[in-house]
Amino acid sequence: MNSTTQGNRFMKVVLALATSTVMAAAFAPVAVAQAPAARDRAPATAQQALSPRQQAIAPIAASMAVGDMPQLNAALNQGLDAGLTVSEVKEILGQLYAYAGFPRSLNALGEMLKVMEARRQRGIQDAPGRDPSAPIPTGRELLALGTANQTRLAGAPVAGPLFEFSPQMDEYLKNHLFGAIFARDNLDWQSRELATVGALAAMPGVESQLQSHVQFSMNVGLTPAQMRQLGEVLGQRGQPEAARRVQAAIDRQLANSRTNAPAR
Repeated sequence: MNSTTQGNRFMKVVLALATSTVMAAAFAPVAVAQAPAARDRAPATAQQALSPRQQAIAPIAASMAVGDMPQLNAALNQGLDAGLTVSEVKEILGQLYAYAGFPRSLNALGEMLKVMEARRQRGIQDAPGRDPSAPIPTGRELLALGTANQTRLAGAPVAGPLFEFSPQMDEYLKNHLFGAIFARDNLDWQSRELATVGALAAMPGVESQLQSHVQFSMNVGLTPAQMRQLGEVLGQRGQPEAARRVQAAIDRQLANSRTNAPAR
């Protein structure tokens, strides 16, 4: 065999190896996307796991949403012990009026006062936290901010027949919920979504809203493993139906992501 023939064969081998490497890189994401369940159900690593503070948020929200005061009392104590500040807990309970209603929110804030007084009597000094510091715009600027915040959370502009039928609801959501509430900077967006998912999971009949906020949670950086951990915590804290709804919503979200993934 002459040197030219050997060189040609060598180049063919190199090209074959290069082609197989490129093809493997191109199709590896598809293989992962087609079978994520085992990965996403695996125990969260130290980097993936929710912090104790984050784990405490959903049980507070879930018990508040269904008006279970004994369970809320326990969840509030656990949350404060886990490092939530008084300001953060008040913000969670205040935000959730938009999902569970003013009566539930006011009752929960009243329970919070009882918990704080009982802890003071036991000599516990809870961290007060901080009040919002960023100015909240008004008028057209608030609407623009709320629209931008909603779009960022959803991953795309939110519109449709429902909001065409009831434009005032669209305005309420953009102006107040995603505008005035999300502009308050004493609670990060991941914490706000953990609270919202916890509350919606506890309430039957709002699966479509729960589905949206599971997606929002992932859009602000929470992983499927962290969201599954949220469901596990709800189950451990006496909310098995809420835990089931969260897990089902995550399964649907991952299935939708696979279905809508661009072809490679």
